[in-house]
Amino acid sequence: MLRLSKSAQNMRTSEIRDLMSVAIDPDIISFAGGMPNQDLFPIAEVDEIYQHLPLKTKQEGFQYGPTGGYPPLLESLSRFLESKGLPVKDNQLIITTGSLQAINLIAKIMLDPGDVAITETPCFIGAISAFKSYQAELVGVPMDADGVIAGKLRQALDAYQERCKLVYLTPNFHNPAGTIYNRERRREVLTLLQGRNVILVEDDAYNDLYFDESDRDLTRPLKAMGTEPVPICYCGSFSKIFGPGMRLGWLLASKEIVRQCEVAKQSMDACSSTFTQMLANEFLVQDRLPEYLQHIRPIYKRRCERLLESLQKFMPAGVAWNRPKGGFYIWVKLPEGMDATEVLKKAIPLGAVFVVGKTFDPNGTANDHLRLSFCHMPEDKMEKGVQIIAAAIQAVQAGR
Repeated sequence: MLRLSKSAQNMRTSEIRDLMSVAIDPDIISFAGGMPNQDLFPIAEVDEIYQHLPLKTKQEGFQYGPTGGYPPLLESLSRFLESKGLPVKDNQLIITTGSLQAINLIAKIMLDPGDVAITETPCFIGAISAFKSYQAELVGVPMDADGVIAGKLRQALDAYQERCKLVYLTPNFHNPAGTIYNRERRREVLTLLQGRNVILVEDDAYNDLYFDESDRDLTRPLKAMGTEPVPICYCGSFSKIFGPGMRLGWLLASKEIVRQCEVAKQSMDACSSTFTQMLANEFLVQDRLPEYLQHIRPIYKRRCERLLESLQKFMPAGVAWNRPKGGFYIWVKLPEGMDATEVLKKAIPLGAVFVVGKTFDPNGTANDHLRLSFCHMPEDKMEKGVQIIAAAIQAVQAGR
């Protein structure tokens, strides 16, 4: 009999990854994956970048690199983050293999079995899985339209003050809820954390994906809002703004935290891909990112609007949803008492797939929501996909 470690026994599979075998069926309309459409990748730009690189740089790209990151990328990324008001000079930066590795590294150096990690409810499944893999107890705090509910967060911090090591939040274009914290809620959260013996993990993978320039100021990171009440670990990613296949993210945190994360990373993968770091550096240095973002933002906005229009047109009474200002997701609330898994069972044979709400519940039980991703979905399929999901909801309502 295979005697798995307790850590392995606590690992939680991602239902999103499990759905991919269904979602890749060309006959299935998939709202499941939180990934960019392949037609949007900057292929021509990357081709041009690589073709014009000197031989020495190309050779460096095929080599091992420092665990902390490819030095030229650390420099160019530092300038990019400083442009957002982030205190780069007072902290240290490390390149990670996607932002999920940054979250995993923090969990690895901070959490012992039985420690508490406070998260939002709902919460990014990758973070849930990372924290559970280190046998942490997850305490979910509910959200409203403006972010995590401050009073509930205070209650959780007070109740678990002896065992809580970290708080994990996604203030900008939350996955899966699609919300963005307003300014007042951000200040409330930072005030609540004052004097607490915890760290704050700020996951900001969607920061640059606001739809309208007028909302840009709303995306100011918590770490860029002045004196930190507790150490803030700022996690970001190239996955949504360059390409997930690059497998590049970053962590900006205190020197002490980053030093510990670098030691932990050495036993994981030694270093992130030098080749993709080289490409990301050139993408930044050649100032190609602003133009690329200007290209994809209106496309995502249009897809979101198309999905919202379809929901309004076809969803039965009792179904509600948010109106995102950016990011990739719409969070749909089902009629009272309805189970999202039952809706999914009806929807798949009809030709559509989505992610059920319990995937994002720290306890894995609350299942009255579903997440619809509009980033990967061609616009001409959205209406039919929503019609299928609406029909599945009606079938569950009718007991068919």
